[in-house]
Amino acid sequence: TTANTRTRTPEIPHRMSTTRAAFAALALALFLAAAAPAPSHASTMQPISGYKTTMEVLKAGSGPTVSKGDTVTVHATGTVEQSGKKFWSTKDAGQKPFQYQAGVGGVITGWDQGCLGMTIGEVRNLRIPADEGYGAGGFPAWGIPPGGTLFFEIEILSIKGKGGSELR
Repeated sequence: TTANTRTRTPEIPHRMSTTRAAFAALALALFLAAAAPAPSHASTMQPISGYKTTMEVLKAGSGPTVSKGDTVTVHATGTVEQSGKKFWSTKDAGQKPFQYQAGVGGVITGWDQGCLGMTIGEVRNLRIPADEGYGAGGFPAWGIPPGGTLFFEIEILSIKGKGGSELR
């Protein structure tokens, strides 16, 4: 008779510890990803004189500029910088462009000052610290935490001068 020459597959003695190590590595990676700060745009943002809000022009516009007292219509998307969570967008279903009076305090300071000087068609990012946004209390109804820094992308759709006529 012939001897059974089949070899036995060696057992992996540390299978459980290998699984645990893989799980620990995955857990650490997820923890680090969650703990990482939201992407910073600080390197491309420009100061707005006299304010902590900063801005970045994404697309140049043309024509008249937003001035104090003008009625401005915009598309806007706002996110909380710390979490990256969108809290509002005029581009979402059921929303419409937002209209406000520029430079007179009808909106948060960072937005009010950050849009002055924009032109029709211009798209700009604004990074608005809490003290020029919703402050230490935040705006919980919109998911803006206490002390939340805001990040807006704003596009100027139209500008009406102080007399109400469309500026082109």
